[in-house]
Amino acid sequence: MVQVTEQPPGAGTRVLLSGNEAIARGAYEAGVRVAAGYPGTPATEVIEALARYPEVWVQWSTNEKVAVEVVIGASFAGARALAAMKHVGLNVAADPLLTFCYMPTNGGTVIVSADDPGMHSSQNEQDNRQYGRMARTPVLMPSDSAEARDFTRAAFDLSERFATPVILRSTTRLSHGRSPVTLGPRQEGPKPLRFERRPPDFVMLPAHARRRHPVVEERLDALRAYAEDCPLNRVEWRSTDLGFITGGVAYQYVKEAFPDASVLKLGLAYPIPRELIRRFAAGVRQLFVVEEGDPFWEELILAQGTGVLGQGVAGPQVFPRIGELSVGTVRHAAAHFLHRTVTTSTVAAIPAGSPPPPPTTPEPTSGAAPSPAPEPVGSAAELPGRPPVLCAGCPHRGVFYVLAKYHLITTGDIGCYTLGAAPPFHSIDTCTCMGSSIGHALGLEKALGPDFSRRAVAVIGDSTFVHSGITPLIDMVYNRGTGTVIILDNGTTAMTGHQGHPASGWDARHQPAPRLDLEALCRACGVNDVGVVDAYDLKAVEKAVKAALARPEPSVIIARRACVLLPGAAAPPIRFLPEKCIDCTACFRIGCPALEKDTGRGGKRPRLNEGLCTGCLMCVQLCKPGALVPPEEA
Repeated sequence: MVQVTEQPPGAGTRVLLSGNEAIARGAYEAGVRVAAGYPGTPATEVIEALARYPEVWVQWSTNEKVAVEVVIGASFAGARALAAMKHVGLNVAADPLLTFCYMPTNGGTVIVSADDPGMHSSQNEQDNRQYGRMARTPVLMPSDSAEARDFTRAAFDLSERFATPVILRSTTRLSHGRSPVTLGPRQEGPKPLRFERRPPDFVMLPAHARRRHPVVEERLDALRAYAEDCPLNRVEWRSTDLGFITGGVAYQYVKEAFPDASVLKLGLAYPIPRELIRRFAAGVRQLFVVEEGDPFWEELILAQGTGVLGQGVAGPQVFPRIGELSVGTVRHAAAHFLHRTVTTSTVAAIPAGSPPPPPTTPEPTSGAAPSPAPEPVGSAAELPGRPPVLCAGCPHRGVFYVLAKYHLITTGDIGCYTLGAAPPFHSIDTCTCMGSSIGHALGLEKALGPDFSRRAVAVIGDSTFVHSGITPLIDMVYNRGTGTVIILDNGTTAMTGHQGHPASGWDARHQPAPRLDLEALCRACGVNDVGVVDAYDLKAVEKAVKAALARPEPSVIIARRACVLLPGAAAPPIRFLPEKCIDCTACFRIGCPALEKDTGRGGKRPRLNEGLCTGCLMCVQLCKPGALVPPEEA
């Protein structure tokens, strides 16, 4: 056996790898194309080891959230992608993860979470199996380096089979411990790399997300069925006097402490195989669950009505709830319990298959008669459909008109501008969470090459940019991306009702406040090409976008106009001169609700709704015959 050094040995070589190095090797062999992470013990070496493989784009990101957004972008392109972080890093990355689980992964995506029981270098002991349960995503837990390699490869396959991100959970001893691994060859991912426009899958507008949530629940049911026969789970029958349910590095402790006991090893940590657990429990006289971290399995197993002893969720506490386990800890704790005369009354009181208690009706809190039930309201189905649209005069409208005109792929963000995904523009192709658009753009570029960025842009609002767009912009510069970012600066947090933010120049009391200089900030992030355009000037926007796309370096366009709903932002309505209209319908391309279709003219001629028109003049710029004109020219 040899140590892995700067040059990884070839396939077939038996080497001694740490768990982190084995995860990196497994990802390499699985054909991973893009990997991103933020350094944090005990996960740091995953990215460092992957950096030895030139076939993989590897980067340190500005934080874990950006890393996950980058690999999501790569996954959109069909590339297998991996993000690595320590356990608390997943808190930072939870925003994209918990929405990405609603989106069908295209390229297999693995999130490596290295937990730190015992807090050797961390501020808490959180158990990230909980994130898997919350996100409805599978969690795999290898127990040595060979499994770390194998499980990583399996995680990519599982991700693509069930169209879900997969969490690979390591813990400190696995990440840093070493054991032998026989290296395998690299196999390229099975999917061709290209970006397909799939807004219902890749843009999590409420309407799309509502449609996806049932799919997520159905997928979880399918994963539960898969868990029953999952090859990552296995039963090792030995003495039936003593049985353990365990996994991860705790499996090694159990094996060494009680070599004659029967073991159910859970490689698929979530969801758990309920029937397999029931059968195993029925086959042993005394059943323990040994797990590092939370009583995660213990709670799930007890909830299904199977008695088990562990950290004392519903019975005597056998194993510690705090800190790292070891062979000695497991041996001493279990042996100590077995030598005591302890009846497991609490656990035994939960027989398998017991029905839940009937629901109780709350008693009235006073003698007053209960309030009558409210009158039923009409069904929403009786109401006419009113899809959300950008406001009349919204300054974002001109930008989306230009993006649609050139059929540009657009990675989007959370805000009013997400409505750019709606007709008539259809100009948002991805949207996960606030700040995600720039990371998605970079991930797509790293998967598909810099030419992709010549036909794609990322859009983000001014408030959202300050919220979480600065870090991915730095990431794009640091990692030599060449994308174009458009900051839609309307001077406020518009969607939630015009709240201030650091770049607005006013505070929560609507008092003047120091104003963040977005142009200077973008330059300070390392962007050389920073420009400001009037968002109402369609030609200026078009010229700026075309110039930015042609530059082989990051560009930022700040499309600036105040939100039309802010006081003083609206102008008098335009005028419509029907005698000049030629029914060309060009004015409808801007999609303004103030231009209604005149059904009497076959829908080819506008009818101006002066109550809605804000005088932005964008439609005037599209009207070549001069039928739409500023009020002073009428």
